[in-house]
Amino acid sequence: MRTRILFLLTAFSVSITTAAQKINDRFRLNIQKTNSPMIIDGNVSEDAWASAETARDFFMVLPMDTSFARVKTEVKMTYDEDNLYLVAICYHAVPGPYVVESLRRDFNFGKNDNFLFFFDPFEDRTNGFSFGANAAGAQWDGIIYEGGKMDLSWDNKWTSVVKNFDDRWVFEAAVPFKTIRFKKGMTNWGLNFSRNDLKTTEKSSWAPVPRQFPTVSLAYTGNLVWDQPPPPTGANISVIPYVLGGLSRDHDKNTKTDYRKEIGADLKIGITSALNLDLTVNPDFSQVEVDKQVTNLDRFELFFPERRQFFLENADIFGNFGYTNVRPFFSRRIGLNVPIQFGARLSGKLNKDWRIGIMDMQTKAVGEMDLPVQNFAVMSLQRKVFSRSSVGFLFINKQSINYQPDKDPLTPEHSQYNRNIGIEYNLASPGNFWTGKALLLKSFSPHTSGRTVTHAANLNYTDRKWLLGWQHEYVGRDYVAEVGYVPRTGYIKVNPQLGYLFFAKTGKILSHGPVAQSTYYLNETFKKTDYETYLAYKFNFRNQATLNGLVARNYVKLLRPFDPTNSGLDSLQTGTEHNWNNFSLEYISSPRNLFTYSAYLRYGGYFAEGTRLQVTNELGYRFQPYVGITMSTSYNDLRLPMPWGKRTYWLIGPRIDVTFTNKLYFTAFGQYNEQTKNINLNTRLQWRYKPASDFFIVYTDNYFPEYMSVKNRALVVKFTYWFTM
Repeated sequence: MRTRILFLLTAFSVSITTAAQKINDRFRLNIQKTNSPMIIDGNVSEDAWASAETARDFFMVLPMDTSFARVKTEVKMTYDEDNLYLVAICYHAVPGPYVVESLRRDFNFGKNDNFLFFFDPFEDRTNGFSFGANAAGAQWDGIIYEGGKMDLSWDNKWTSVVKNFDDRWVFEAAVPFKTIRFKKGMTNWGLNFSRNDLKTTEKSSWAPVPRQFPTVSLAYTGNLVWDQPPPPTGANISVIPYVLGGLSRDHDKNTKTDYRKEIGADLKIGITSALNLDLTVNPDFSQVEVDKQVTNLDRFELFFPERRQFFLENADIFGNFGYTNVRPFFSRRIGLNVPIQFGARLSGKLNKDWRIGIMDMQTKAVGEMDLPVQNFAVMSLQRKVFSRSSVGFLFINKQSINYQPDKDPLTPEHSQYNRNIGIEYNLASPGNFWTGKALLLKSFSPHTSGRTVTHAANLNYTDRKWLLGWQHEYVGRDYVAEVGYVPRTGYIKVNPQLGYLFFAKTGKILSHGPVAQSTYYLNETFKKTDYETYLAYKFNFRNQATLNGLVARNYVKLLRPFDPTNSGLDSLQTGTEHNWNNFSLEYISSPRNLFTYSAYLRYGGYFAEGTRLQVTNELGYRFQPYVGITMSTSYNDLRLPMPWGKRTYWLIGPRIDVTFTNKLYFTAFGQYNEQTKNINLNTRLQWRYKPASDFFIVYTDNYFPEYMSVKNRALVVKFTYWFTM
């Protein structure tokens, strides 16, 4: 063990002080320009494909990464003045139909037979793009950040076709150079291909990737070698106007019907081939889906991810600064409940080593809330260091314009300003075995000069068998991030983690092993306030089903009054101490079956010497690829002393997804939340009549469950069109 620890420490020190040669540098695919017309139809009949070089002999990634793949895949690429072209021929290894969820874009990778390609146009092994499709033709596109994380919310213009044959399916695509960002003059891009085949439960890649990492990991790309530099994009300007009409009525308050007639636009300007300026005037975000409801028994604010298109390109340079619960910037703080007047974002690469992000947004005044006009300014700068690591700087300024709080106690008071400044170091070793981050933040607000500093750091080591991690955080009690997500302040957190995997040579179980983790919270005088320590054991089956069991010990010393039912009843007092044990089991079925299910059971103690039983499950059936039906249920049974007594909370959510084609989708779902006493019904029709251009119809109802009387309802019709100049 001592020898292994010394080896790990030595490897870590070498990885952060040297820029090692690219791991898969010997994998090369040469690409040549074509002058003949290309038709995207899945037939592979063009002359350019006959002469193009072929990538083949993929390596298995899962279930094991020690051999070539069983499924055969061949890939070719070419380009012309406007587009990058790719064709992938995905052969079947065993008979039977393909496995897909639906025709909806940005599908779940693990639940679909699919082919994806990833490229890194700057060869920084950190940022890139991904495109692909499942075997039925549903598209996938996203931005890669932090070396191997995907943001599928990004959406842009490109075309593809999938054609199925008895022994194979063929994916053919054209990606305009104006859609992606790349460095002018570079003739070598990072490149990899990924194939997921659920019939054989095999995931494979062209350039080999260790099984513990996703195939999107840019540390393991091969090379796309151009015969000449990619053609310049020229003027790259896109205008995306929208027209919206809608009506809504609040029946609970008995208000009149409110009619909406709006028009606005986004403008995207390519300053260079790698730097983009986004402008928006009177934006609307009606296409954003309703957030999935949860039973909230937490003491702190819940997190819901950003989905709005304007904020998504290069979103990581703004929003990934910090940690899950220490985020100085969170774009959902801007404009979801307050109208935005205008905004601008400049983001992208200055060169191979430097990235920049500058954002300025301004919201309108809201008289009934006494809310003034507010301006949100953000600047982020990132510098690559060593082989894949980086140093980042962030500045945030939220400013209320011409605002002075009045002395009326009935009038809501808003802050005059809130500022944050921070620096962080992101570690990513050449092979991605070592990852980590170190962060320092300080906030500035009126009448605050105390403990306004935040510091956090983590270090993780991951290989095929071992998982070792350490994280600690300190958030000062006076630290304020009004444009961020920091649910608690005034604490010190320590979080070690250790895991190990055993691999079985035969049988239904592929791997299994324990994971131990502790999370301790201390106050600023180093006195314990919370902890959770658990020991879990995880089973991974060869058919990709999983089974996890866990036992945990919890302790909480309340820092403020808390209602353990979150129902508006009495609260437990500040300073009261609570201990309990609990266990849980979770099973997720194989994704290749038409009928899928998952089940989660938790039972044990709770606050005030009470007990909590939680049962959650999801049942799904698909008539692939057109219809998917799911039923999600969550049941919580709380047994507490008076005044709470026995409380039960049901959360039920049936959903139906109909994908008529890979461009026309219909979704309808309901959500019954017993805790909030609300029934929500939502339907959404989306027609993507041209790439990145949509027509939406969204209808929403909210009801009181006792008598099914209407709370409020709304109908929105929206039309967007993407012009490229």
